[in-house]
Amino acid sequence: MAVPVFLFSPGELIRYGLKVSDSTHYQASRGELIKATLQLGEGTLSDTGALVVETGKFTGRSPKDRFIVKDHITTNTVNWNDINLPLETHYFDIIFSHVTAYLNSQPELWVRDCYACADAEYRFNIRIVNEKPWINLFAANMFLQPTEEELEDFGPHWHIFSASGLQLPYKACGIRQENAVVISFKHKMILIAGTAYTGEIKKAVFSVLNYLLPIEKNVLGMHCAANIGAKNDAALFFGLSGTGKTTLSTSPERKLIGDDEHGWSDEGIFNFEGGCYAKCIGLEEDKEPDIYKAIRYGALVENTRFISGTDRIDFFDKSITENTRVSYPLHFISNIAEPSQGAAPDNIFFLTCDAYGVLPPVSRLTREQAMYHFISGYTAKIAGTETGITEPKVVFSACFGAPFLPLHPVVYTKMLGEKLHKHEANVWLINTGWTGGSYGTGKRILLRYTRAIIHAALHGKLNDAVYSTDKFFGLAVPQSCPGVPYSIINPENAWNDKNAYVQTAKKLAGQFIKNFEQYGNTVPAEIMNGGPVLL
Repeated sequence: MAVPVFLFSPGELIRYGLKVSDSTHYQASRGELIKATLQLGEGTLSDTGALVVETGKFTGRSPKDRFIVKDHITTNTVNWNDINLPLETHYFDIIFSHVTAYLNSQPELWVRDCYACADAEYRFNIRIVNEKPWINLFAANMFLQPTEEELEDFGPHWHIFSASGLQLPYKACGIRQENAVVISFKHKMILIAGTAYTGEIKKAVFSVLNYLLPIEKNVLGMHCAANIGAKNDAALFFGLSGTGKTTLSTSPERKLIGDDEHGWSDEGIFNFEGGCYAKCIGLEEDKEPDIYKAIRYGALVENTRFISGTDRIDFFDKSITENTRVSYPLHFISNIAEPSQGAAPDNIFFLTCDAYGVLPPVSRLTREQAMYHFISGYTAKIAGTETGITEPKVVFSACFGAPFLPLHPVVYTKMLGEKLHKHEANVWLINTGWTGGSYGTGKRILLRYTRAIIHAALHGKLNDAVYSTDKFFGLAVPQSCPGVPYSIINPENAWNDKNAYVQTAKKLAGQFIKNFEQYGNTVPAEIMNGGPVLL
């Protein structure tokens, strides 16, 4: 049963203008939240017991509608750009009044106390209030849950008010359209209106932590996966969508710390979250067994369809969206680290899907190169195979997570450089994309080769390898790796058309250089020296 409402202090909610009554449900169990969702007709159970829902109009984040209140705290600290959009303080007050009025009009409210940061030193208490039980289930899955004893004197550091059904009068609110996510560091509050996409909650908290922890605690926030080996050797996996971050960080011989958000303190690394929010599109048990088996009672699956006439999820159906998702608590995975912490990493992997096919499948980075490639955050996306488009779309996302970085990327990059200097971690650039040609002519590097590379790096088998230097990017490339054909180790050797390789490599190097121009004189020379050089 849910903890009765009187066991938590409603004073703060009342102070914010929210009504607390018998229809305010506090700390409901997963079972109660699932039952309430089914009674509302807003979800269906799959054959494995997972709750399947649709998030409505929004099936992904709406980055152009996420705002940070511009006030005396943030004016000179936030890196204002087309990602970190400013909102004047008086508009926050207007949106807040609409959100609280809407929540007060709902027949039921769901309140959950939870926290982020597995390291108790940096624990970040959150109270979320919303009108849909399945959104509260998402919070139960994704954030760390206090014990009953901890709930007795729980004090939230931040509040999240989620009004997914509210359509804001956007002109009066100073926003672009009827939905918004608003972060106020003054009020220590996140307001979410007009969207039921649960990922907005997760990433808003991540953004807040990426602002507070570097400034207040000297902790580097990281958009990465992490795992740990039998010898307590930790590894980090940075990478944008489609690079293999989740796949490569999952290993039967290593325990998962987390799949997406972590902090790196003076003591080591720790997970921000208590769960996973994994993509489901194309999910197959033999390729992603941990995720597949986690889709059971208590998991929340978003925007999938069922196989016709059955209650089995069709993971290949993208009629609602390609961004189908499942959230589940970490303990749904059998091979996890408990607690979700580790020592400073011994190995760090930057994963990039190079659709140009010119980056080596593995290269070892110097500290300066690591900082350069970190602030660059390169990968490439393909528009779609069905249209025959062969020109790759280059993506540079600073620190492999630009949408979630309120501070200037240089802040995080300098912190990474300092930690690399202190802990002397190996940093590897791993190309999980193409070889022997660009997308359309070359071939995707086989997953078993990439797994062999990761295994070799983690077990020190590349430490004494003979290295050569890539002439365009200055990367140190091992001339052999157990389990990987020599023919693909050096990308130029894998191309039949050597001239085409040279021109393509120069093109990508030029795009790196052009992207780096935005930083101008704001970065130290040591970072600039880590980039490619056009001959």
